[in-house]
Amino acid sequence: MSFVEFRDVSKIYQMGEVEVAAVSGMSFDIEQGELVVVVGPSGAGKTTLLNMLGGMDSATSGSIVLDGREVSAFDERELTFYRRYDIGFVFQFYNLVQNLTAKENVELASQICKDPLDAEEVLKQVGLADRMDNFPAQLSGGEQQRVAIARALAKNPKLLLCDEPTGALDYRTGKAILRLLQTTCYDTGKTVVLITHNSAFTAIADRVIHVREGRADKVLVNENPVSAETLEW
Repeated sequence: MSFVEFRDVSKIYQMGEVEVAAVSGMSFDIEQGELVVVVGPSGAGKTTLLNMLGGMDSATSGSIVLDGREVSAFDERELTFYRRYDIGFVFQFYNLVQNLTAKENVELASQICKDPLDAEEVLKQVGLADRMDNFPAQLSGGEQQRVAIARALAKNPKLLLCDEPTGALDYRTGKAILRLLQTTCYDTGKTVVLITHNSAFTAIADRVIHVREGRADKVLVNENPVSAETLEW
């Protein structure tokens, strides 16, 4: 059994009298410890996939399994605990609490978890050893995204989900964040899923899921991922 299994998953939204299929019969597997890039154009179903995998949205049909547990069968209470304990989220915008320091933002997340990592240690891992006591307004965009990644990692999640994490960053800073995610995956053994519209990012992935019109159009295993430092786009 794979670490993540999507089996014939569909998500249909009711828009008045019209049904809109955001995801239609999507199937794929992810192995533990992989860096996975999900790529496709806007409207292809990438974010819906991520929301269902992260327990923020439910599937209309099909089966979603993470680490042997059928997430798609969870009730609301089970989904709350799943999001709290098993999933780390990193978004395009950092969603930091402005009146808390970097360290306090990370500690905030770790307070709700069963087996959190030390906030200071995680901030050191993401290169912010000397910025722990700074507030978000005193940090650059790249530094704020590093705090957001540290906050997600401090939960010690089974799965790290990243939705366009470089979308609000310049080229150089975006490349540094990709390198951090790649290093995090390899150094900690965390499974990382990165959603993007930028096909250049596929070169760093262990597995690439091409999403098109609500389906997993192609799933490719990359035997020789490159370092994020070498990426050009």
